[in-house]
Amino acid sequence: MNFNDVLKEARTCIGNYCKACPVCNGMACRNQMPGPGAKGVGDGAIRNYQKWQEIRVNMDTLCENAPVDASLEIFGKKFKYPFFAGPVGAVAMHYSDKYNDMTYNNVLVDACAKAGIAAFTGDGVNPAVMEGATAAIEAAAGVGVPTVKPWNLDTVREKMELVKKSGAFAVAMDVDAAGLPFLKNMTPPAGSKTVEELKEIVGMVDVPFIVKGIMTPKAALKAMEAGAAAILVSNHGGRVLDQCPATAEVLEDIVKAVDGKIKVFVDGGIRTGTDVFKALAMGADGVIIARPFVSAVYGGGAEGVQCYVDKIGAELEDTMAMCGAKTLADITPDMIWKVK
Repeated sequence: MNFNDVLKEARTCIGNYCKACPVCNGMACRNQMPGPGAKGVGDGAIRNYQKWQEIRVNMDTLCENAPVDASLEIFGKKFKYPFFAGPVGAVAMHYSDKYNDMTYNNVLVDACAKAGIAAFTGDGVNPAVMEGATAAIEAAAGVGVPTVKPWNLDTVREKMELVKKSGAFAVAMDVDAAGLPFLKNMTPPAGSKTVEELKEIVGMVDVPFIVKGIMTPKAALKAMEAGAAAILVSNHGGRVLDQCPATAEVLEDIVKAVDGKIKVFVDGGIRTGTDVFKALAMGADGVIIARPFVSAVYGGGAEGVQCYVDKIGAELEDTMAMCGAKTLADITPDMIWKVK
């Protein structure tokens, strides 16, 4: 099975909204809700993808002919590649009932761990979603990152107890989910967090805390102040606020603002190993890819996930070799080209 086979099979069972496109660029599913749609005109996901395509890589093969090592060491763990699967929730509603959040995470977490990377897991109104996600991570010896929604503090506290039990090597909160209606309808309401509230949440666990949904240097510095070990530059796939810039447009300024004091991940429209290389050259420590992993699971289960990881990994290694980088530390800003 190759990834084209996986996509072909996914189209038979992934539902009416996602099309399992050869290139997941947000065009065919534009502004479809439920599904991987968006608020407003729905250009966020499309812009995320397009801006990575405007960046080019600089080929340079006048270098030592040596094996490429694309492994990443972070938070005391070593991974085969510097990209992880992103958190996805409500898969039965957004895709199809072939999977629910629990069965999806069971496949994804285990398959990613066996492929040498890690999966971020989603969260939901149903408590069983986080219970299932953390159980899957515990079964994978902690190789996974549970991603908690920005609920009210009492609810977050309950979720963090599950995180602790899972033995996860890190935990995340997708503060960019603050725009989702079901959070605002809670009593007490959930959503955006002050620095003080986030600091309290960070203190609930003793593993590295990742704040997902950072789109400005100012927000990055707030996350640092709250005690985050890492941030994830993300606009929630372009779904929660119309007219946001693409993550590729803000990444470098955010990297500059944190000045190496915390780790920086980025997501949003990254679809190839070459895109991963571009993000690393712009200063990211790692990359998150979400929607294509849904197609991988729906189209091939664990084998589909392995196919996709192998595909992106091979593309990354080839780009590194052709640009003169033998390790991730060798990837530098001059290895990419952008319109000035």
